[in-house]
Amino acid sequence: MAAKTPLEVAQYTAQTGMKKAQYPVSSVLVLSFLAGAFIALGFLLDIRVIASVPAEWGSLVNLIGAAVFPVGLIMVLIGGGELLTGNMMAVPLATIARKLSVGSMVKNLSLVTIGNFLGAIFVAYAFGHVLGLTGEGVYLAKVVDMAGHKLHDGFLQAFISGIGCNWLVALAVWLSYASDTMSGKVLGIWFPTMAFVAIGFQHVVANMFLIPAAIFEGHYSWGQYVMNFIPVWLGNLTGGALFVAAAYWVVYLRQAEPKVKPEVVTSIEPVEAEGRVMLSKQA
Repeated sequence: MAAKTPLEVAQYTAQTGMKKAQYPVSSVLVLSFLAGAFIALGFLLDIRVIASVPAEWGSLVNLIGAAVFPVGLIMVLIGGGELLTGNMMAVPLATIARKLSVGSMVKNLSLVTIGNFLGAIFVAYAFGHVLGLTGEGVYLAKVVDMAGHKLHDGFLQAFISGIGCNWLVALAVWLSYASDTMSGKVLGIWFPTMAFVAIGFQHVVANMFLIPAAIFEGHYSWGQYVMNFIPVWLGNLTGGALFVAAAYWVVYLRQAEPKVKPEVVTSIEPVEAEGRVMLSKQA
């Protein structure tokens, strides 16, 4: 089977969210560190590609950057990683479906937030600042400009932008779960992710790389970053948990899962009876 039905995706996602919350703390931290680093590398690639593109190209510049950014999420979902925005959909769905406690959900999202931040800031400092990939020339100018646009949004704007972002990113995760093939997963991830980047929505983990990268070069402050982090985190949670998880739970999982159909049971009984007869004859 090439793809799951929406009902099967909902069931699979709820099960996946439950499993995510049951991972050992050490595993969650390692996988979330990797995910934060992967998203940061995707953003770094975006910056390195578009920084020197002529301004006359207009919005086409955003499309080019958006087209390469999904590499990060592909590495997370296929290579392995715990990404906060994806967990903000899968783990709440498991909680709504009563497979997890609220405490387990909060613990998982908190640990993944920490791990993602460590991974993203490692890339921002080691590759961006120390190696100079975001600290010189047009690359520095692009980082400062992009970070400034993120920080310019007020609380409400950043919150709503966060909703839009994770509505799309959570759907990218959802579509990747729907496919049973590598190519299908890549395509499912690529287009919704490209859309959120091209639109300019705010992604809390991407910002964990972008804004600190600018701070390491002497621009902006950690206080400004915190005031951006809070509304974007809350907006991403709302987008993933409400607009994807809760919406699909209402449609597909609110009713109790159907019991085994009677005809399935009766179709098994003759086989079992026949087996008993055959065994008795052999005896």
